[in-house]
Amino acid sequence: MFTGIITGVGRISAVQPLGESATHGKRLTIEAPAGYLDDVGLGDSIALNGACMTVTAFDAASRQFAIDISAESLDKTAGLDAMGPINLEKALRAHDRLGGHLVSGHVDGMGHVSHFAQVGESWELRVIAPKALGKYLAYKGSITINGVSLTVNRIADIAEGCEASINLIPHTVTNTALHALQVGGRVNLEIDLIARYVERMMTAPAAT
Repeated sequence: MFTGIITGVGRISAVQPLGESATHGKRLTIEAPAGYLDDVGLGDSIALNGACMTVTAFDAASRQFAIDISAESLDKTAGLDAMGPINLEKALRAHDRLGGHLVSGHVDGMGHVSHFAQVGESWELRVIAPKALGKYLAYKGSITINGVSLTVNRIADIAEGCEASINLIPHTVTNTALHALQVGGRVNLEIDLIARYVERMMTAPAAT
């Protein structure tokens, strides 16, 4: 489990194919901030742009760790197949503060950025989510975008799906990889865990 509060911005420094066919995944090497790997061990979970991955190798001295990502995960996520900045979050510990909201690290779908511009001291980010995820988005509700826990300020159901508008304060832009987003770019989305259970309760067949 995670909280959607980014604990470091890393960088994918190498992408190595694990085979020659489309069914093979890739091995990613990620450069982490100084000291980030001091309490990391083999097999630990770290969310990369909101997708929970397992540390398969690491070198604290060189500030690098590696993960293996399957072809299926590559197909269902964005931003994990090329070099560049990436949001990092270590798995939640039982005594940690829940500063964002409960996040599973399982990407529910990909959206795309429809607008990203500065408004005053902040930034307005609009993301179009697939229609299937639109019913889970609500005014003042939570959404995870590339691993960042964010609050929805406005929603609009449109032909392409559901457009969610979010306000990003300067701290969020500076301390996450969201500053690198561009209009048209794809992002990883995870819906609110509570909304998922509410839907199940409302649609499950009645007990007989």
